[in-house]
Amino acid sequence: MSRTSLPKNLRLACAALALAFTAPAVAQQQVVIVTSFPKELTGAYKKAFEAKHPGIKVEILNKPTPAGVAYVRESPANNKPDVFWVSAPDAFQVLAAEKLLAKIQTPAKEVPNKIGNYPINDPDGYYLGQALAGYGIMWNTRYLKANKLPQPKEWADLVKPVYFGHVAMSSPSRSGTTHLTVETILQGEGWEKGWRQMLMISGNCAAITERSFGVPDGVNSGQYGIGLVIDFFGLAAKSSGFPAEFVYPSVTAIVPANIGMVAGAKNADNAKKFIDYTLSPEGQELLFDPKISRLPVLPSVYSKAPAGFPNPFAGKIKPKVNFDSDLSESRYYVVSSIFDQTITFRHKELVQAAKAINSAAAKLAGKDNPQAAKLLAEARDFAYSPVVTAEQVKDKEFLALYRNTKRDALKTKQVTALEEHWGNAARSNYARAIDLADRAAALAK
Repeated sequence: MSRTSLPKNLRLACAALALAFTAPAVAQQQVVIVTSFPKELTGAYKKAFEAKHPGIKVEILNKPTPAGVAYVRESPANNKPDVFWVSAPDAFQVLAAEKLLAKIQTPAKEVPNKIGNYPINDPDGYYLGQALAGYGIMWNTRYLKANKLPQPKEWADLVKPVYFGHVAMSSPSRSGTTHLTVETILQGEGWEKGWRQMLMISGNCAAITERSFGVPDGVNSGQYGIGLVIDFFGLAAKSSGFPAEFVYPSVTAIVPANIGMVAGAKNADNAKKFIDYTLSPEGQELLFDPKISRLPVLPSVYSKAPAGFPNPFAGKIKPKVNFDSDLSESRYYVVSSIFDQTITFRHKELVQAAKAINSAAAKLAGKDNPQAAKLLAEARDFAYSPVVTAEQVKDKEFLALYRNTKRDALKTKQVTALEEHWGNAARSNYARAIDLADRAAALAK
C-alpha cells in the first residue's frame, strides 16, 4: 500500500510522530534562585510568580547564606544561578566585590533612599532592598512562666545567670542573619564589650543550632525558652498562634534584606521579572502573610498591614545602631571564624566555665571576701575576653588573610594555624576560668 493510500487519520499520526523526532524540544523556561529564606516565604513567592508567569518555572536552591555565597562563587561560568536572595547585606557586598553580581535597576521608585542612615538599595546598583529586617529576642511565654523567668528586653539581659541553659542561637558561619545579629552587637557595644557580651550569652545557651531555623523552631516547641533571631521568625511565630513574643532590643539595627541578579545568569530576563515581582505592590503585600511576617520596603503597602504590625517608617522601632556594612564586610569571615573557634567548637567547655562562674557568684553573693571576688573577676576575664583584640582586627594584613577567598598554600597554612591557636587558647582560658571560679567558691564562708 502506498503512503498516499493510507487513511487520512493515519497519515496525520505518522506526520506528528515524525515531527516529534525532528523538531527541537522547547526548553521549559525557568529562574534559579539561591536563598536562605524558609519555605513559607519562598513557597508563597514561587506559587504567586508562576501563576502570574505560567511559562516560567521557579527553582529554589535553599542554602545558608555562607553556603549560598560559596555556591554562587564556585558555580561554573556556563551554569550560574540567576538570583541571590538573602537577608545579609554584607554577603551581597562580598559578591559585588568579587564581580559576581550584575547591575540592576529597581522598578519600585517610591522606596526611600535610606532606612535611618542605611541605604535600602545598593548605591552602586548591584542589589536591591526587597524587605527590611531587625534583630532581636523571641521567647516562649509558656516556657518562661513554667520556669519563672523574667521577660528579656535587651541583649544585656541574656548574660544574667537566671537564663543559664534556657537560650539558643545559631552560628554566624551557618547563618547570615545570625552573623548580622552578632555584628550588630559588636558595632553597638564595641569590639571588646560586644564579644564579652556574646561569650556570656553563649555560655547561657543550651545549644548553638545547625541552622537559624532551629532557634525559632526550638522556641516554638518549648525546647528552648529564648532565642536570638531575625525579626520575622519571632513575628511569624506570634502571628501563627504559637505562644511566642518578640522584642527589638535598643541595641539593634534595621537593614534591608536584599535581592540581586547573579552576573552571567543563564536566565537573566526571567531573573529581572522575578525581582520586579518581589518589589511590586502585589509582591510586597505577600510579606504580610502571617507565616512570613516581613517588613516591606514600599511605605504605601503598610496601609494594608495587619493590626499591630511594626512599621519601620513610622518611627516606632528605634534602633540605636547605624549599621556599617563596609565594616561588617571587611571582617565578615574573621567574625565567623572567631565565633566558631571560641564558641561553636568549644561550646561545652564555655558552658562549663559559665556554670562554675555562676555557682561561685551565687555562693559569694552578699559576702565581703576581697580575695574570692578577685579570683571570680579573673575567672570572668579568662572566660569572656575575646581571643582577638580590637587593634588586631583593624590590621589590614590580618584581615587580608580572610578577605582573599582564593588563598595560596602559604595563606591557607597561616589561617589554619591561626584558627588552631584561637581554639587552643579558648580551651585553655575556659579551663583556667573553671579553676579560678572553683577556688573562689571554696573561699565562701
